[in-house]
Amino acid sequence: MIMEKMTRVSVFESTKQQELQLIKSKLEEQNITATIENSYLTFLTTPTATNMRVMVSLKDEQEAFKIIDDYIKETDLEITK
Repeated sequence: MIMEKMTRVSVFESTKQQELQLIKSKLEEQNITATIENSYLTFLTTPTATNMRVMVSLKDEQEAFKIIDDYIKETDLEITK
């Protein structure tokens, strides 16, 4: 069986681990596989930069944004870009 390479995209970024876990849980409740990754992968950023992001499969991107938007509206979570 050939494994298709999955294109993953970032749907949410934060420096707060708790926030990221919450979003990841919300997505997984809707059967969307989500992973959390560090967004600093170069030497140009400082090691103290702890920005993390929630990644989903490209095919789940639109649904993931909808779930996150609904969640943010529900909770009045302050999201800063």
